[in-house]
Amino acid sequence: MIQIARYLGSDGEILEGVVVGDEIEEISGLDPMLRGGRRVGGKRKLAGVQLLPWGLGRKIVGIGKNYVDHAKEFASEVPKEPLLLMKPTSALIGHGQAIVLPPQSISKEVHHESELAVIVGKRLRRASESECAKAIAGLTCLNDVTARDIQRAEGQWTRAKGFDTFCPVGPWVTVGIDWSNLRVQCRVNGVVKQDGRTKDQVFPVPRLLAFISAGMTLEPGDVVTTGTPAGVGPIRGGDVVEVEVEGVGVLRNEVRAE
Repeated sequence: MIQIARYLGSDGEILEGVVVGDEIEEISGLDPMLRGGRRVGGKRKLAGVQLLPWGLGRKIVGIGKNYVDHAKEFASEVPKEPLLLMKPTSALIGHGQAIVLPPQSISKEVHHESELAVIVGKRLRRASESECAKAIAGLTCLNDVTARDIQRAEGQWTRAKGFDTFCPVGPWVTVGIDWSNLRVQCRVNGVVKQDGRTKDQVFPVPRLLAFISAGMTLEPGDVVTTGTPAGVGPIRGGDVVEVEVEGVGVLRNEVRAE
């Protein structure tokens, strides 16, 4: 198991590095499955670099109502097939960057949604579940921030989930870990709000990837986020939101009101 981060170099370039403890070492030459590569730079303290989200310039495909308890908390039926949504890349932020709430005149109810996200490592078009399982390059944490009042009012999810800063991803990608039974938590100001396990997903990861690839081609570097467990709730200016996926890491973002 290794952890690979993207971060901003001193000249503004996007770099990749292996995370070891509280340090990061630059690497180059990774293949799309995040394998190979060689170490090319000295070590730097993680605290001294700006971590960047995975998914820049790629598709971000989300899944709704993929945990039974989450569907129940909204008095909704579990879908018979995966329920797809998309988030724009303009919503992406990394670990340590601020979630910026819309003005109150636009939305008064913004929620956290902690999720396991998958980085696609191979091109998938009408792929089988077994092909999809082999195309998982790595796993990361994602917060599917949602303007719940807009979602309810409009009956569709694009604007509610697409505001700038509404897709924190990170802090890095973990390679070589099994996705099938990981604990997914959300903490707000240190208080646990969500606590689920990926084994309870209605549609497991390979099924999700196969379903998506039947209609739209998934490309290396695309991000597929896999749904949120029960316990979603409001976030407000000044809050600190943490999404933790077991064995992956902790994605931490402050919340700022405009």
